Amino acid sequence: MKRKMILIATLASLMAAATLAQAEDHRLAAERLDDVLAKASAFGFTHFREIEVENAESVEIEGWLDDEWQAEMRLSLQSGESLEEERKRREGGAWGMSEDDVRLAMEVAVAEGLAEFEEIEVDRDGRVEVEGRDGEGRELEVRSRQGERDMREMERD
Repeated sequence: MKRKMILIATLASLMAAATLAQAEDHRLAAERLDDVLAKASAFGFTHFREIEVENAESVEIEGWLDDEWQAEMRLSLQSGESLEEERKRREGGAWGMSEDDVRLAMEVAVAEGLAEFEEIEVDRDGRVEVEGRDGEGRELEVRSRQGERDMREMERD
């Protein structure tokens, strides 16, 4: 019976460690944003609607390549190559954040304690949300407006 309890406790610990390791794969240090933007820009992105960390080696990016082509792709952080890609021709012109807007949103979030990011996104009205973790590993969501240096709202879990 004692052996069975030890085995169950060991398995539970291993599962918890695996879950934590997997969760950490979905975050990047805030200072890696410039690398992400450089690779996305080299691929052709001009406007960003969403940047989401898939794992330590790739990010998913939604945005615009120009005024006609909207793209969603998974981008390798090592090579800068597209791992998956979907393009759609759209009317109405590009919208989203420029590289400078994305950097500004990250600056606002870092000023509020963000250390690692999971996702950055903007809606058509210019509301920006940066999700990630602070230096102590707690979940953090920072909301701001596109092009503004002031934080609008913050949630910590």
